[in-house]
Amino acid sequence: MTTYKNIIRWAMASLSFAIVLLILWNTYDFFQRFKNEERQKMEVLSEAYKRFSSAGLNEDITLSSKIISGNTNIPMIVTDANDSILNNQNLDSLKTQKPNYLKEQLALMKSQNEPLVVSYQQGAINVKRFVYYKDSDLLTKLKYYPLALIFILLLFGIVIYLVFKSNKSAEQNKLWAGMAKETAHQIGTPLTSLLGWVELLKQQHIASNIISEIERDIARLSIIANRFSNIGSIPKLQKVDLIKEIRVIEDYFKTRIPKGISFSVNYPAKDFINASVNQQLFSWVLENLIKNAIDALKSNGCINIDLEESPKNVYITVTDTGKGIPKKNFKPIFKPGYTTKKRGWGLGLSLAKRIIENYHDGKIYVLKSEINKGTSLRVELPKLR
Repeated sequence: MTTYKNIIRWAMASLSFAIVLLILWNTYDFFQRFKNEERQKMEVLSEAYKRFSSAGLNEDITLSSKIISGNTNIPMIVTDANDSILNNQNLDSLKTQKPNYLKEQLALMKSQNEPLVVSYQQGAINVKRFVYYKDSDLLTKLKYYPLALIFILLLFGIVIYLVFKSNKSAEQNKLWAGMAKETAHQIGTPLTSLLGWVELLKQQHIASNIISEIERDIARLSIIANRFSNIGSIPKLQKVDLIKEIRVIEDYFKTRIPKGISFSVNYPAKDFINASVNQQLFSWVLENLIKNAIDALKSNGCINIDLEESPKNVYITVTDTGKGIPKKNFKPIFKPGYTTKKRGWGLGLSLAKRIIENYHDGKIYVLKSEINKGTSLRVELPKLR
């Protein structure tokens, strides 16, 4: 089905391209014909000018005069062999009073068309005149018509592309939301069973610290299931103290991070920093960044989280001393499917970007990275006073 749709799209694109080429060719052909007709008209006018200028006192010049005066749309200038301007027609009468206007128009006419040479005898003298002309306003507009057409078609193509892209993005969002909700549903069944097993372990007087850790992991699974349930729906944002929220995440990772990795968080010297977030989704983003940092270190190195603020924003920066990211990949790492892991799906950072930018009106980006030195990923959120 997808192949069939692609064939139709390519066929439509090819047909549109062929139609555009046909229109452009016809426009060019019409332009050349119209230009030739203007040339022929100027040849007739030049002949009329020759007869008018060489006529004797008793000759009838009525027809020649009508032909010359009948030219109302093609600007022209008549010069002698030394380029001295003798006459002009269909030029702006006010502008012709300016010193250089006629010279500028003459230069323009020379660049557009070859002059028509008018030779005639005036007594014993052989007189030579040159008739220069430029394209009429209609021909000039016709010259730029293909450019306007290409611009309109380009604009139309951009609109179509954006519509297709929007539809494709909507389909992807729908698919992702469906997968997320199905994942939440699948996790829910064994989760309920695990709660029953924990109660059974309590009755058998298993060590309380073991049961406590199991309960904590079950609580984490419950949170994960709720997170997946929120994908595809508009999450509820609430006022959250980010210092308190990050401390919870710090406590969770301290007992689960590999021993060779140093993990620390730098908090500002104040009691709270408030932001409007969805607690479950925000913690998911931060945990995702920490897990990516752990993967980049390969069980040896440092992970540091810095919580900072400005008058308007809050900044959470996760820094690792891992393998680093090439500069060309700073943006692609947030695209769905991009991964450097052999078994990765490439969805973690893409979901993080979607959560921060679409749901929290924030930003997430690579602050800095150097190969074999480390990476800093930053989350930027609007601050609540």
